[in-house]
Amino acid sequence: MSEKELSSLDINRVLECLPHRYPFLMVDKIIEIDGDDSAIGVKNITFNEPMFQGHFPGSPVFPGVLIIEGMAQTAGAIVIAEEQKSGQKYSVFMLTIDKAKFRKPAGPGDVLEYHIKKSHRRRTVGRYYAKAMVNGVVVAEAEVGAMIVRDE
Repeated sequence: MSEKELSSLDINRVLECLPHRYPFLMVDKIIEIDGDDSAIGVKNITFNEPMFQGHFPGSPVFPGVLIIEGMAQTAGAIVIAEEQKSGQKYSVFMLTIDKAKFRKPAGPGDVLEYHIKKSHRRRTVGRYYAKAMVNGVVVAEAEVGAMIVRDE
């Protein structure tokens, strides 16, 4: 049995797949992509991001909702990248967030890795299990559901 070749998306390809832009783009690149089955999104957290002006001055913590958003963006980008192979254009919309748990804070200087694994997909609805990790330690996890819509 031969090894499967995994792909990646640099920031330019991420921008082609997702409509998000600064300051709401929560993934810098995506590596180890296995179709729309799994991938690892990477977010480099820097102190000069706008949320740290208020969350929290003197003790910056990357907001948990943005970690969840990064998970969803990573899942959405790999779905769109896979669907683009058909020559059609698609959008992905978050439907659900289930079983979200926040284990440890993340902050400036941390590299967040969003480990995404497809739970199942039927036609236009997909569900993904996601773990956010810093240095191999889980900081958050959730199940994310999304709707895949063909653009007109």
